[in-house]
Amino acid sequence: MTSKARRITNASRGTANAWHFYYAFVLVITVLCGKLIVALAAP
Repeated sequence: MTSKARRITNASRGTANAWHFYYAFVLVITVLCGKLIVALAAP
């Protein structure tokens, strides 16, 4: 495995981790906003 191929693999792994973190973050925000909307809508 050449150093160039290894560098590309490491870069793609970092991108995958970033996407995973982004989706987890969006999921948490969505759940929190959903709870907030339900709390505000409840009498």
